[in-house]
Amino acid sequence: MPADPPAHNDNTEDPDTTKNPERAKLSRPVNDRGVVATLAFTGLIAAFMMTLVTPLLPELPQLLDVSSSDAMWVVTATLLAAAVATPIGGRLGDLYGKRRMVLILLAVLMAGSVLAAFSSTLVPLVIARSLQGAALGVIPLGISILRDVLHRDRLGGAVALVSATLGVGGAVGLPVSALISQYLDWHVLFWMAGLLGLIGFFLVWRLVPVSTLRSEGSFDWIGAIGLAVGLVGILLGVSKGNEWGWTSAATLGSMIGGAVVLVVWALFELRTESPLIDLRVATRRTVLLTNLASITVGFAFFGSTVALPQLIEAPTGTGVGLGQSMLVASLCLMPSGLIMWAMSPVAARLTAKRGARTSLLLGIVIIAVGYVLAIGLMTEVWHTVLTATAVGFGVGFAYAAMPTLIMGAVPASETAASNGLNSVMRTLGSTIASAAMGAILSANLVTVGKVTTPSAAGFQLTFIICAVAAVIGVVLTVFIPRAGRRYAQTSLPDAV
Repeated sequence: MPADPPAHNDNTEDPDTTKNPERAKLSRPVNDRGVVATLAFTGLIAAFMMTLVTPLLPELPQLLDVSSSDAMWVVTATLLAAAVATPIGGRLGDLYGKRRMVLILLAVLMAGSVLAAFSSTLVPLVIARSLQGAALGVIPLGISILRDVLHRDRLGGAVALVSATLGVGGAVGLPVSALISQYLDWHVLFWMAGLLGLIGFFLVWRLVPVSTLRSEGSFDWIGAIGLAVGLVGILLGVSKGNEWGWTSAATLGSMIGGAVVLVVWALFELRTESPLIDLRVATRRTVLLTNLASITVGFAFFGSTVALPQLIEAPTGTGVGLGQSMLVASLCLMPSGLIMWAMSPVAARLTAKRGARTSLLLGIVIIAVGYVLAIGLMTEVWHTVLTATAVGFGVGFAYAAMPTLIMGAVPASETAASNGLNSVMRTLGSTIASAAMGAILSANLVTVGKVTTPSAAGFQLTFIICAVAAVIGVVLTVFIPRAGRRYAQTSLPDAV
């Protein structure tokens, strides 16, 4: 990996250095647009990894000569790796440099992509997908870099844009994956991922400056291992519950064991001098409620990506499905990602005028309304597009607001770790949604001839549950303080 360029002090002509002292400590003058575009691009790449193999899922058992349950590890491993690597990468970024950690994660993504491109069996592909999933940490790291290098007047829109990539990358990348899967060798997907990672690596190395803002202390390896074990236990139980059985020893043991490990981990973190995650900061009212609301938003967002494709692709002969291909289903979901992207500057302006709490509240309300409409609108393709677009509209506002709320309540030296934890909460919500929606749809089936698909009542129940999750998010957001103690963009560790 290329070394960071040597620091110099040729920033005296940068007008922002008088308003943002941290800019005077950067390795070179800042190209604001280049930095924002680069970090948004890397965020899109990382989010794309989450849905990269989705179109391949029906064919993976045959391609890898394994059972359907074993093939699902290609997806589960990616999710687990993302959840574990994101907060750990954030803390390492706070300690040793956020730009450096972004470069390392992109290098890991490239290594995983190359390994996957040469894989034709399950085990190496699962390892490769785990490496790709670890790259999701570049999104919270990118948001934290923006806080370090941008003037506060430009920060809101940039944060909203980069935060939105978590949803945009998967929604927009899905049709691309479907096209490649349908017409080319499936290994091309991974060569494409590696190429995107290489482009992102080069752009970060060339355009993103090195900031000297660092957190004090050392890396908490025991805390990292404890968090990893606890998260894997809970997420593994949730994601495999439908397959293993919710009352099976494997599921209960995994979830209860993970919860116990996290309790012990929390007690340890409260007693260590340099914790992986400062739980005293994480339990502040604003941070805690924002993270809890993030779970509901992640749940509601992923609910649409689970239910709508099945509704669109189900055969019309059952009287429920719309009889479309995977490619059409992907295209129907794409407006959701595009609207998230389009709403990011609007959300930033609303946040600047009314506060991030208002943006989050508006976003979750829109999500709830979208699902209420979906209960009665599910018989035409355009109905699904409307639902997906409404959900994307709301998620765009919500995702834009969350990092701003977090950054306003934590010291600058803990921004990456705190944003990483917030990303984990979104992932937790998505994982719960995947398991819950799968259980509901598999329990509510209709059979016509030899064709069995989820029933209309099953789809309606999923929409109702997603609407309820959004309402819970609204209630949580209402209790987020309107204003409180805030940390300045350039707060240094010894000033907190």
